[in-house]
Amino acid sequence: QVQLVESGGGLVQAGGSLRLSCAASGRTFSSRTMIWYRQAPGKERELVATITSAGGITNYADSARGRFTISRDNAKNTVYLQMNSLKPEDTAVYSCKAVGDYGRDDYWGQGTQVTVSS
Repeated sequence: QVQLVESGGGLVQAGGSLRLSCAASGRTFSSRTMIWYRQAPGKERELVATITSAGGITNYADSARGRFTISRDNAKNTVYLQMNSLKPEDTAVYSCKAVGDYGRDDYWGQGTQVTVSS
């Protein structure tokens, strides 16, 4: 019922900023918890940030806390990840996920590449 498309990735120098967007189509987006993940070459996928359906509760990985901010605009069916003070170690493919209903699969986007140069 939900389709996700990420955008906003690109090449940025260390210390710079990017804002990623994840646009959703389909119904019931506003009722779902959304999660940003990232995966670097040769490494496992890791959770970056989460946000509940109403946006009142957010959580961050230790590596992201204080630098990244997750937010959502349910009227636009979009979740954002504002990334500041970027480091080369942030280089990865960033994907968003909508948590599925109980007992069902989650919904994934295809990802957007973020590259941070030294």
